[in-house]
Amino acid sequence: MTNLEYIKEMFLLQQKLNDETNGLDWEKGYTKNGKIINWKRCIYMECAELIDSFNWKHWKDIDKPIDWENAVIEIVDIWHFIISLVLEDGKINRGKGIDRMARDVTDVQGFERFTKEPYSIEDAPSAEIINDIEKIIHETTGFKVDIYDSLLKNYFSLCLKCGVNLKVLYKYYIAKNVLNGFRQDHGYKDGTYKKQWGKVEDNIVMLEILEDKIMNAEELYKKLEIVYPG
Repeated sequence: MTNLEYIKEMFLLQQKLNDETNGLDWEKGYTKNGKIINWKRCIYMECAELIDSFNWKHWKDIDKPIDWENAVIEIVDIWHFIISLVLEDGKINRGKGIDRMARDVTDVQGFERFTKEPYSIEDAPSAEIINDIEKIIHETTGFKVDIYDSLLKNYFSLCLKCGVNLKVLYKYYIAKNVLNGFRQDHGYKDGTYKKQWGKVEDNIVMLEILEDKIMNAEELYKKLEIVYPG
């Protein structure tokens, strides 16, 4: 897959998820139930959770190690909402389709570096990373946000410092998106879905499947069907 194809597939999956969850025309700012949608708030709330992955408290657990596993999960959660903000802005304010939006993302300053190897987390400066997270919080708490020249640029930079590049982001995004869909298709709502697969939970099985290979959504779904104990 090309870098553009990685971005486009994630955008298509997020569009589908938002359509199913919020109803068509959610880009206008309301769910099918009339609830207000605020993607900027979603982003800065997830950023706050990301900060909790770092030992930022000066009065408690001062020697606690950085929870990198949770940091990656929060990075991916933030990405879900950034995509949603781009989709909303693209349709309502720019009149663009997903193909064009995906190309615009790949043109963002810093995206090319984001496709390369991420930085090592061994000596990651936690104080610097927290400052970078707070930049994104600051950007998304105002009335306007510069999505392409600032938000995306800062997000890609943050990802690299947390050991995440495009392929890692894609891997975990697809994993979470597909697993959520798989659960719904196999009885999650009515309580018949089996979250425990043998000795481990489904999310662990999913990550083991992806450990040595990047798959698209269809491939991963088929693999889950093969090993699901239901």
